[in-house]
Amino acid sequence: MATPATSLNTPLAAMHLAASAKMGVWFRCALPDYFSDPAAEYRSARDTVALIDKNYRAYLSFTGPDRVRYLNAVLTNNIKDLPAGHGIVSLLLNPQGHILAEIETYAFADRLFCVSYAMIRERLIEWLDKYIIMDDVTLTDETARYGTLALEGPKAAAVVKEVAGADITKYEELSSRGGNVGSIPCFIVKRSPGGVPGAEFLAESEKLPELWQVLSDAARWHEGGPMGYAALSGTRLAQGVPWFGYDFGEKQIPHEAGLQDSHISYTKGCYTGQEIIERVRSRGQVNRQRVRLAFSGDVVPEPEAPLTIDSKEVGHVTRAARAWDPARILGMAYVRKEAAAPETVLQWASGTATVLK
Repeated sequence: MATPATSLNTPLAAMHLAASAKMGVWFRCALPDYFSDPAAEYRSARDTVALIDKNYRAYLSFTGPDRVRYLNAVLTNNIKDLPAGHGIVSLLLNPQGHILAEIETYAFADRLFCVSYAMIRERLIEWLDKYIIMDDVTLTDETARYGTLALEGPKAAAVVKEVAGADITKYEELSSRGGNVGSIPCFIVKRSPGGVPGAEFLAESEKLPELWQVLSDAARWHEGGPMGYAALSGTRLAQGVPWFGYDFGEKQIPHEAGLQDSHISYTKGCYTGQEIIERVRSRGQVNRQRVRLAFSGDVVPEPEAPLTIDSKEVGHVTRAARAWDPARILGMAYVRKEAAAPETVLQWASGTATVLK
């Protein structure tokens, strides 16, 4: 299920409603649940190409001569050695090592461009601004200026080449190039969910309706089409991809969330929360951890649904959704370490939940 309160409306809301999309709330933003049939949309992402409205994001630019040193000192990954035209995903932690934000950082010749979540935009700016003390850095909120659309699936690379002339199969992951889709200027970022090359298109907000139409027509030509978040949630669970605000956040440290290998550099030097991270790393384990689950039956558990073994509570669900082919209910959860081994069978109110690899 989606998060409860809406803080942002996608610039494409009118187009989605005109296309008879069922709207919902995801990442506290109004976004499509589905356009017609979630199962068909799920299969588009798996078999052909799916177009996704990703307008739940916040965009921040950092300029000034100290921008690299500053961000490298507050984020968990290595910003200092990030080449121009490339991106990296990091975490912003509090001094106790808990996750405040997930942030992608892209290096350009004159700035660092950070992508996070609109639902935490105001607090994120406060947190980041607090660390600008003696640094010559200017933080600019560009959230209202930009938006993102994405193509994914096995035919995504072919569609990107047709509409933008870019061969993303030759890009490195999270690398970006300036380009055009028709007359629309945009940055094209390679992103490969599930290991299949796809692309995100960052464009000016007023250009998004035109960009959506071009990409939608191209996706349909390749037997795909728009995809809502009901199918996207199931797709990400099948791929094992956790979502910030759903599967990890301020209650977790990176090792509990399973992000220690993807979001952290252990050689870059100091950053906020590093002491806790190093202590956990040297200890080698945490008392609870995020796991993937397959649920019995046809009921989708709500967030926070308790998980038990022999009537003893050992964890709780963070997110669950329907997946297709085969039809099943997948989810993520936090469980105590003794319940985290693959094939462990847990109980919940409507059946069982088996821990997946």
